Amino acid sequence: MASAQTRFQVNKVAVLGAGVMGAQIAAHLVNVKVPVVLFDLPAKEGPKNGIVTRAVEGLKKLKPAPLGVPDDAALIVQANYEEHMDLLKDCDLIIEAIAERMDWKLDLYKKIAPFVAPHTIVASNTSGLSITKLSEALPEAIKPRFCGIHFFNPPRYMYLVELINTPTTDAHILDDLETFVTSGLGKGVVRAHDTPNFIANRVGIAGMLATMKEVENFGLTVDVVDDLTGKKLGRASSGTFRTADVVGLDTMAHVIKTLQDNLNADTDPFYASFATPEVLKTLLDMGNLGQKTGAGFYKKVGRDILRFDLASKDYVPAGGKADEVYGRMLRKPAGERLKLLRESEGAQGQFLWAILRNSFHYAAVHLADIAETARDIDFAMRWGFGMKQGPFELWQEAGWLEVANWIKEDIKAGKTLSKAPLPDWVFKGAVAKAGGVHTAKGSWNAVTKKFQPRRVLPVYQRQHFPETVLGSEAQGFATAGKTLHETDAIRLWTLDDEVVIASLKTKMHAISPDVAEGLQMAVDLAEKSYQGVVIWSGDEPFSAGADLQAMLPAFMTVGVSAIDEAEHYLQQTMLRLRYANVPVVSAIRGLALGGGCEMAIHSARRVAAMESYVGLVEVGVGLVPGAGGLTYIARRAAENSAASTDKDLLKFVTEGFTAAAMAKVGTSAIESRKIGYLLDSDLIVPNKDELLFVALNEAKAMYTAGYRPPHRRQFPVAGRNGKATIQGQLVNMRDGGFISQHDFHIASLIAGVVTGGDVDTNTMVTEEYLMTLERRAFCSLLTHPKTQERIMGMLSTGKPVRN
Repeated sequence: MASAQTRFQVNKVAVLGAGVMGAQIAAHLVNVKVPVVLFDLPAKEGPKNGIVTRAVEGLKKLKPAPLGVPDDAALIVQANYEEHMDLLKDCDLIIEAIAERMDWKLDLYKKIAPFVAPHTIVASNTSGLSITKLSEALPEAIKPRFCGIHFFNPPRYMYLVELINTPTTDAHILDDLETFVTSGLGKGVVRAHDTPNFIANRVGIAGMLATMKEVENFGLTVDVVDDLTGKKLGRASSGTFRTADVVGLDTMAHVIKTLQDNLNADTDPFYASFATPEVLKTLLDMGNLGQKTGAGFYKKVGRDILRFDLASKDYVPAGGKADEVYGRMLRKPAGERLKLLRESEGAQGQFLWAILRNSFHYAAVHLADIAETARDIDFAMRWGFGMKQGPFELWQEAGWLEVANWIKEDIKAGKTLSKAPLPDWVFKGAVAKAGGVHTAKGSWNAVTKKFQPRRVLPVYQRQHFPETVLGSEAQGFATAGKTLHETDAIRLWTLDDEVVIASLKTKMHAISPDVAEGLQMAVDLAEKSYQGVVIWSGDEPFSAGADLQAMLPAFMTVGVSAIDEAEHYLQQTMLRLRYANVPVVSAIRGLALGGGCEMAIHSARRVAAMESYVGLVEVGVGLVPGAGGLTYIARRAAENSAASTDKDLLKFVTEGFTAAAMAKVGTSAIESRKIGYLLDSDLIVPNKDELLFVALNEAKAMYTAGYRPPHRRQFPVAGRNGKATIQGQLVNMRDGGFISQHDFHIASLIAGVVTGGDVDTNTMVTEEYLMTLERRAFCSLLTHPKTQERIMGMLSTGKPVRN
């Protein structure tokens, strides 16, 4: 009998170096439940682990938070190179993340070599040093298991990880590591060639330098440039210079220096544009390194934002905006957009065309050197630099040959940063014939001169609808599978004839009466012919809540009775999900707020992506949760109290009350579990693209195990005495000026529902009884002028009104 193939298992990881990146990589490993040992040098004074201890303590204070919950910092095992080298022997993966000094790294490799187990993968997290040169310091036995792994900062949130091989790296090592990084760490992997700064930083930093050069050419200010190169351009909202401030100008200077030191005019025809810009040099000399020092390209003074002015070497008021004509141009279809920018006479339009043209030019010239395929460059720029489209995607969408000829004309006219011609494959052969580098067969490999499909690894079978590049013609989820029922609000469909998938189609996946009707139909269909229901809408958010705008017309014409009816129907929908005879699984990614949270908590199981933000936030618009959220809090409090040795029901009620009254949102799936919106039995999935796969399997497993819905039980409430206790605390908060009178009124209504109204302590109630109290509170607030102010403020500005 053939033996089963052994799987590379990562039971423990060592991270070498407790600096900014090393500590945060360790934190992310903890988030995904991978045991980790964090090493650094022994401290010269005090406890030997002092350096690591300070780094681990620092993780609790960092923003954005590297840890799902700060307490998990305790799970990072602390170690130093003097006392704990033996701990390396148990590690399946060693990630070296010390400072970017070749000599230090090589010295460390010699030290660790005797302690590396025969199966262990060793990877260097470097942003640009040669992986091949690093590998030369390793013993022959370790070389085949050595490669580069480049996380982007901050590692918890940045999706991109670049893997880099050496001539001696075994192919299966990279496959094993790609599998772990994809499924275990939840990342998008791109394989880069061993060239300076790899793919994303090579193209991205070259792009930032090119942008700074064009800023000088066209005489624009940093605030106007950021307005032009942010969301309007389909890039990160922070634009160019604010992004540099966030990254750190010293970090940016280091990446630039790597390009300057390791390239020259022969190896990179754009080398002349890699000089450190005068403005960056000046800021570095001043010690203004960006956000971490409180000043960089921008500086905040009180409430005012100032921008750096190179001419005066001082900060002046910021707030300059792009000319609206260019905002309108950028909303046009790709081909028309680029043509208008190229032909525009204003500096801002010419600047935009120049930076886009430069990005196309650079990517095409360097494709063969830095990446296997054009897809790798586009994914690297999307995942590492927050672009909606990579350079090749935009070029292809705009019309491949037409844009190529525009670039060719600009090169001839001396307008480009380099005289290097576009490669021949741009104009003739398979790419020209296909109209671009991305096709249904795959993406262009400039070395093999073929369209290369995505790498086939078993881990990718877990991704039903992975991210794709424009032109790949992959089927999207919106038309996949077999449609069972579809309206403008919801699509019910199946991939496998076993589970019904309910995909919301409303804006922000808000829950309207039509969505509620569709969810009830999904349960009806599943109970008759399928094994379960999975609520999954394909992209973020899971659901931003009930659709207030859909309810307003009925409220204006019929009055509050129409809202009472709509809320009652919504509540009945939630109970239908909870008591369905087949499992209902909510697959959560992104926001699950208000009604979205209520939909999730009434499901039989939740499968959540790591970056899921769950909470009952209705108080922000002056309302209370009205679709069973408060009923859930009261019921869970009774269940938790019954399961605990501490039988003080009010204590458990107060926890849930506080979360709802303060609109507390879990800032990760892990924290949402701590608050109580996710349970220990729920699953947290690191990779967003595996969410549907896991949710479908969970529904099928529950069905196969003989799923039955919970009994409709009565449960005890804290009663009027419990409400009086909570209200006493609210009075103190109001009288102390911590909450407004209207906040006090809303919180009192929440307290009244979660404690069960005017009844004795431990009175047994039903969910329907509490839902009636919820509806009454909800409807009474809708007629309140201050709540109406909050609702209209949110609908018009998207920001909460405090009144």
